[in-house]
Amino acid sequence: MAPRLQAFLAVVVWGVSFVATKAAVAEITPVALIFARALLGSGLLLALLAARGRPLLPPRDAWRALLAMGFVGVAFHQLLQAYALTLTSAVNTGWLIGITPIWSALFAALALRERLAPGQIAGLLLGFLGAGLVVTRGELGGLFRALPSTRGDALILLSTVNWAFYTVLGQPTLRRLGPTRATSGAMLVGALLLLPVFLASGAFRDFARLSPIGWLAVLFLGLLCSGAGYLLWYGALARVEATRVAAFLYLEPLVTLAAAVALLGESVGLPTVLGGLLLVAGVVLVQRG
Repeated sequence: MAPRLQAFLAVVVWGVSFVATKAAVAEITPVALIFARALLGSGLLLALLAARGRPLLPPRDAWRALLAMGFVGVAFHQLLQAYALTLTSAVNTGWLIGITPIWSALFAALALRERLAPGQIAGLLLGFLGAGLVVTRGELGGLFRALPSTRGDALILLSTVNWAFYTVLGQPTLRRLGPTRATSGAMLVGALLLLPVFLASGAFRDFARLSPIGWLAVLFLGLLCSGAGYLLWYGALARVEATRVAAFLYLEPLVTLAAAVALLGESVGLPTVLGGLLLVAGVVLVQRG
């Protein structure tokens, strides 16, 4: 599969994930949800490795890097967003997540020494404007009201910096081990890191009160968002510059809004369509820059 298509598909499932997470944390605690996500995701990826006849565990000298990836990108990142979604809206989250490509470009330029062409800088700014139009429905005066004025929004903003750091952190290990092996290792480490908290807090009791919709949300988040989504994202990162891959995150607010329309019955106006077109144009510019 083409790496840009992999990044796009990952962003689609992650865009819907905010709606699913909002539904799940209404029934179970964030710790229970994120442990289940990591366990389901690692289980799916390990099954893929087994089906391909590949070793299930990474080499011993890769575990230090996987420990960092599992903590930063799985345990800490997903808990941060799950807790934040108990305090803020999915739409506001989608907007704030749209800032991630800016951080990713800065981290990539500093750590990976990726050079940004003028077209890429223009694309990042255009995507930023498009994200603002999508979420504020054309009322850009509301852009500043969308900035972190609450604890939940602040946590989401922190998660954007964390994810950008994670994107750069994981790239060397991805290229060394391959997407499936590196992702399964990071996901398994994330589950193991969460296990003591999951047991000590009694979060395992939460699953008894899950509704059918809640179970559907958990399975979607674990198998598609954590399993397939991370695999697709890592597959793109292993083959394409981090800045170009991260630009696809500008599409997340649009996907989140579309999911809210489909699942929550929200309306879409002309400013939203215009913002979506700017998002797409921004991604195209970054890819061609």
